[in-house]
Amino acid sequence: MGPEAKLYKKFKKATPTISYSRIENLALPGVPDALGYTKYNQFFTIEFKVAKANKVKLSAHQIAWHMRHPYNSFILAEHLGSGALKLYEGSVVRELAACGLELEPLCLGLEACSLKLTQLGA
Repeated sequence: MGPEAKLYKKFKKATPTISYSRIENLALPGVPDALGYTKYNQFFTIEFKVAKANKVKLSAHQIAWHMRHPYNSFILAEHLGSGALKLYEGSVVRELAACGLELEPLCLGLEACSLKLTQLGA
């Protein structure tokens, strides 16, 4: 299992009230890793990224997808060395690609990131 699959599994376990559908799709490049659905009837997409350094590797297709879908789309990035977990809104995908993990996140840490997505639509 790769590092991003492990991150997905860890985050899914931390958000048991969210229903996830994993999206494994080579036909539509850029589509996020998962579709989530909250107990408040709110859909969202989430891209899982694991970074060894400051840089978050996002493909041109991923950047374009988040630019076209800036609302209720998220990127969850984990720094491998420190284990820091940061949640970003899709609307800041260009800045995230340029600044990496130095960009101020929407949420920091597993608990805060979990709570933010769990409460979508509340």
